[in-house]
Amino acid sequence: MIHYQSTETRLLDCAGPPPMISMRRVRKIKYVPEKSCRKDRRGTWPRAPTILLGGYTTLFFLKRKKKPMLTKRIIPCLDVRAGQVTKGVEFKNNIDIGDPVAMAKSYYDAGADEIVFYDITASSDRRDIMIDVVSRTAEEIFIPFSVGGGLRTYDDMRRALLAGAEKVSVNSSAVLNPGLIAQGAKAFGRQCVVLSMDVKKVTPSAAIPSGYEIYINGGRQPMGLDALAWAKQGEELGAGELVVNSIDADGTQDGYELRLTRMIAEAVGIPVIASGGGGTPQHLYDVFTEGKADAAIVASMIHFGTYTIPQIKRYLHDRGVPVRETFVLP
Repeated sequence: MIHYQSTETRLLDCAGPPPMISMRRVRKIKYVPEKSCRKDRRGTWPRAPTILLGGYTTLFFLKRKKKPMLTKRIIPCLDVRAGQVTKGVEFKNNIDIGDPVAMAKSYYDAGADEIVFYDITASSDRRDIMIDVVSRTAEEIFIPFSVGGGLRTYDDMRRALLAGAEKVSVNSSAVLNPGLIAQGAKAFGRQCVVLSMDVKKVTPSAAIPSGYEIYINGGRQPMGLDALAWAKQGEELGAGELVVNSIDADGTQDGYELRLTRMIAEAVGIPVIASGGGGTPQHLYDVFTEGKADAAIVASMIHFGTYTIPQIKRYLHDRGVPVRETFVLP
């Protein structure tokens, strides 16, 4: 069965069964499972925003499975600076490695479950996110697409969503203005709002009892804010997912920060995405099992051709980790 949303070019909330529309008015189709408008077990219709891309109608398909199973997601991360994908180590010494639109399309074709795009200098440079890159990328991929960097207001989030993103990721701006999370969740639905956290290991103290501190502006400014407390507050404010970026592990390819990821995953009831340190498929296996992450961001290990997304998924599948099968089984 296919449900069609209203063709009005604006953001809508689905508070009831979606209306049917004529196929003659449809110019673009995009399947986004997270935002399919379907009844829950209680027979009610949850709120789910409709996002119309550049005047096109976005259609949401009902995809039914006999035995639903939560799969672990593999999410390539595109850190963009001055229009180019860049990669560094511990948020430093970045080098440019490619065009973001071409790389996003390549990872989409390879079977990525989502794409994350961060404009990594928008906050520190006090400028807006590069909407043109967001729009061009969204035209090339048809999987959930999250963008972050330079999103300071409701209007910034709305522009990113209208440009083609399915999710907006807030980081520094949310630390400075926590109400932004609640505002976005109320306007667009919490499934569209991701709280990204840049975290560094420090000596535990009264202010930082977990031993992990929040940093902002691309890891440049410590905030004296405990990471575990901030994760819980972010969930309470309405974030639908948490991205836990380990500054210490970033770009090292030595493995994810398992203790940090597990600590936050066990403390919240929303999906936790591990970020920083992935270098081998075994590292993803470890963060999904020992670290209890729901998804993992990968960058260096695929940007430099060390591994491919199908290779990673096959490794996980063979070890019993549920993944969306985009590789060829024997």
